[in-house]
Amino acid sequence: MTLKPKYEGRELEALQGLSNYQKWIIDYFKPYLYGQCIEYGAGTGTYSALLQPYAERLILVEPSPNLAAELRSRFEGEKEISVIEDSLETHVSDREDSSTDTIVLINVLEHIKDDKNILDEFFRVLKPGGNLLLFVPALNFLFSNMDRVLKHYRRYNLKDLGSIVEDSGFTIIDARYFDFLGIFPWWLIFTLGGKEEFNSKLSVLYDRLGVPASRFIEGLAQPLFGKNIILAARHDQ
Repeated sequence: MTLKPKYEGRELEALQGLSNYQKWIIDYFKPYLYGQCIEYGAGTGTYSALLQPYAERLILVEPSPNLAAELRSRFEGEKEISVIEDSLETHVSDREDSSTDTIVLINVLEHIKDDKNILDEFFRVLKPGGNLLLFVPALNFLFSNMDRVLKHYRRYNLKDLGSIVEDSGFTIIDARYFDFLGIFPWWLIFTLGGKEEFNSKLSVLYDRLGVPASRFIEGLAQPLFGKNIILAARHDQ
């Protein structure tokens, strides 16, 4: 029997207090959330709780036993939420064709070695009219030791991510760079500075000051670059 890896990091705990950042992501996604929704890599359920009001049923898939246990405890008694302790690859391969309305991955696709195959699988399991919602790290020049600690295979650029999503059959509804003000602190602290852990106090400070500013400016005009990419795509066939 293969033991599932236990999550040992502290990154999720360090980033739990970023309420402005989390709300910004979910506010982008909520027009596309409906029906039966699967969140892959649900972690401790921070985003799951924000997704819950917009889904008729929420399936949380998490490979780490300790995090899956935390999810079960957090959402105990919530009949519309189920927790599945499994890898993304195994879970999606076992799903029936055209069986799901919405799939959400927030900081997950970059952990998947064969991302193109997984996107093909998502297209297979989504119903016609179903939505794929992605949030990923962006810009190769920002790749750092922190990305390696987080076990990222890559950071994306907008054109390449859009291409592989469309090659899997999806129609892109919207795709854009996200949090352009976050480029400089990430580059300074992680790419240039070589830090390999998040500073929770600095992260919360940026969430309180930088995120509202970045969100306001990006509400006026889409940025040419950003620390992340956020994307919504539809299965139109």
